[in-house]
Amino acid sequence: MQSRGSSNRLSGLVIRSRISALMLSMLASIAAIYVAGRLWQDAQNRVYLIKELDRVTGQGQPAISVEDTLKVIACREQRKKLYALEMELAAARQEGFVSKQRPDTNGTYSSRRPLAVIGIITRFGRKNNRDAIRKAWMQTGAALKKLEDEKGIIVRFVIGRSANRGDSLDRSIADENRQTNDFIILDDHVEAPEEAPKKTKLFFSYAADNWDAEFFAKVNDDVFVNIDALGAALANHLDKPRAYIGCMKSGEVFSEPGHKWYEPDWWKFGDGKSYLRHASGELFAISRALAQFISINRSILRTYAHDDISAGSWFIALDVKHIDEAKFCCSSWSTGALCAAV
Repeated sequence: MQSRGSSNRLSGLVIRSRISALMLSMLASIAAIYVAGRLWQDAQNRVYLIKELDRVTGQGQPAISVEDTLKVIACREQRKKLYALEMELAAARQEGFVSKQRPDTNGTYSSRRPLAVIGIITRFGRKNNRDAIRKAWMQTGAALKKLEDEKGIIVRFVIGRSANRGDSLDRSIADENRQTNDFIILDDHVEAPEEAPKKTKLFFSYAADNWDAEFFAKVNDDVFVNIDALGAALANHLDKPRAYIGCMKSGEVFSEPGHKWYEPDWWKFGDGKSYLRHASGELFAISRALAQFISINRSILRTYAHDDISAGSWFIALDVKHIDEAKFCCSSWSTGALCAAV
């Protein structure tokens, strides 16, 4: 038989055990309430942060939407479409949406868009040629600005950089330009005789990127131009959105190294060894759509040994109007010619 003391000790142990269990239960409940509270608070914080993000990024859209991602991916495609849109615009112009720019009775042009940007391709050591052109037909200072404002014709000499960047050749052009302010200096082009076709391509690209003109013309720095006659001739073709205007020809391809007009890629012109139809390089003009085409595709347009052949090759596969204009034949001294090579 257990004693009364033993019974009392047993009862005390049971009571303490129940108290411990009750305490543990209370602590567990408190812990559960705390954890639940924290989880609820975290959930509320997430909701708040999401709302703030939506408010900042706008209209509840994610910071980078699927649409934005597709726009980034399609960036190159947009550039390709630019040319197609330009061609569609040109077609619309042919249907009646043509430029309203026409010479007034005093020979000036009233439209805001310039009639033409003329690039005179020049080189180092040709300052005498440039000065002769400035005196003869290009004008300088206020007269050059008047030519731009009243006749819509912008004229600039076009030159690249020296192979030894920043040397005396570069400095001499910089000094000359500070006095005359009539140069386009192609920073990405190194002057060299064999790089002339690339230089012509870069001029058209630069000009198309910087001026929204109706026409873009290239002329050599040993050619004298009747600027009024040139403006009138170009104005006659404002209704042709893809015009390639010049003294057109198709000459022999020379495959003999050492010949003045040697063409290293002569074999590309077929067994007949005759050049495709192209304008003489002394003076020719192209419309805005063609200049923009060159600008967009300059990285993939092939150049040949000569700039006139190169330009002709760029347009041969396009829907281009080749305009054989006798007035652009500078070397023939033909009657009515608007230019003369010296």
